[in-house]
Amino acid sequence: MKVFIFLADGFEEIEAIAAIDIFRRADIDVTTVSITKEKLVHGAHNITVMADGLFEKTDFSESDLLYLPGGMPGTRNLDAHEGLKNLLLKQADENKKIAAICAAPSILGKLGLLNGKEAICFPGFENQLAGAILSKDKIVKSGKISTAKGAGVSIQFALKLVEELKGRTISEKIAVAICV
Repeated sequence: MKVFIFLADGFEEIEAIAAIDIFRRADIDVTTVSITKEKLVHGAHNITVMADGLFEKTDFSESDLLYLPGGMPGTRNLDAHEGLKNLLLKQADENKKIAAICAAPSILGKLGLLNGKEAICFPGFENQLAGAILSKDKIVKSGKISTAKGAGVSIQFALKLVEELKGRTISEKIAVAICV
């Protein structure tokens, strides 16, 4: 399994770091990717993280899941990156998994990837989920796209994605180990 997590200045730290941690506990190959020109990426709450690689120098051909954390202005910065948007469209065309949390599902909505799909996002961004069937759930899977409401469900969202990628037994084992 190969997961790519995209980091832009202003990303929501919990949404990115919780997913990285949970995926790595599940022995999933995770690569954090900076969409900036630097590996050091500054989060929305002044936590700086060193990404594993830069977007332009990363091979995405073996991706099983592309994961977008939200946050502001992180989501706007992700949305402004044409290479990332093209990669998301390619991932969808290849019927591969995409996950987005908080404000980040708005990027998928603007790309038309949520048409006819159930989705959720951070309150106030619903109007940017073009064509989506809005859910009241905190975590939603619709086809190959998973969305989540916000930082407060970061661990549960990552565990749900582990369940999809590696099975319920591994997800439950991690949940027990971290006292969820």
